[in-house]
Amino acid sequence: MRLVITGGAGFVGARVARLALERGHDVVALDDLSTGRADAVPAGATWVEGDVRDAACVETVLEGADAVLHLAAAVGPRLVAEDPAGTWSRNVEGTATVVRACAARGRRLLLASSSEVYGVGPDADAPLSEDDPCRIDAAGRRDVYAISKLAGEALAFAEHRARWLPMTVVRPFNLVGPGQGGRYGMVLARFAEAARAGRDLEVYGDGLQRRCFLHVDDAAEALLGLLDASASEGRIVNLGSDEEVTVLDVARRVAARVGRPRGWRHLDFERVHGEGFPDPRRRRPALDRLRSLLPTWRPSRTLDDAIDDVLAESLAS
Repeated sequence: MRLVITGGAGFVGARVARLALERGHDVVALDDLSTGRADAVPAGATWVEGDVRDAACVETVLEGADAVLHLAAAVGPRLVAEDPAGTWSRNVEGTATVVRACAARGRRLLLASSSEVYGVGPDADAPLSEDDPCRIDAAGRRDVYAISKLAGEALAFAEHRARWLPMTVVRPFNLVGPGQGGRYGMVLARFAEAARAGRDLEVYGDGLQRRCFLHVDDAAEALLGLLDASASEGRIVNLGSDEEVTVLDVARRVAARVGRPRGWRHLDFERVHGEGFPDPRRRRPALDRLRSLLPTWRPSRTLDDAIDDVLAESLAS
């Protein structure tokens, strides 16, 4: 299979590209390097520097392709807070360009959305199911990202109905692992970078926010599995782990591994991101649909494995 990966120089894209190459696929990695790194693209992949908003570029890389994994996006709470207009442009205009090109050519599309589309609602304490309503606020500063991802989902479904676009929407929850930078607010990457520099880890709020982290290599295996699963076409699928922990527990584990029995401090979340940028107290995915589509897939790496991998990379750099 010839697979085009947009965002192929990014955190997730580069890991998927590596795994796809190991499985014998022909890989084209498209990235504008706004957040990715050219040296992250694995040897053997065809590397194309370009912007997914450039229709001519997208059309060129789709020539001869069998499938597209659309991962290119503006991501991270800090980037969203600092550049909401740029977030909208990359996520809406870029996704529209890719979706329409795939629809015109009948290419299989796996569209990466986000767990952010669920928003912060009264049922946030329950596992979030693909059938749950999306509670987002058009005026919310954080929700510009969620709305931009939801707009991409809506267009993909519209093209699926109008032109029989073979597509699947995937909503990842808190992917972590080596290759992820902390520049835009990703929590484990931030903690690892602080540990490397000998600084206290900065925990936003009380640190009792609950999350489920999935190792990027397990995510890569699931993404390629869903790409091959015809039963996933026309559906939304959560992607994540059900190993639930608090952010403060992550900080404790990282601090313990670098030999600092207490190496963190608390910061007010709004002090970091400004007012009107809420932090959900709990975000846990319902994974029944993923497991029904990929019955042999289970995460083989724990959060502790991810922490060890991220620290090993961070401390070696």
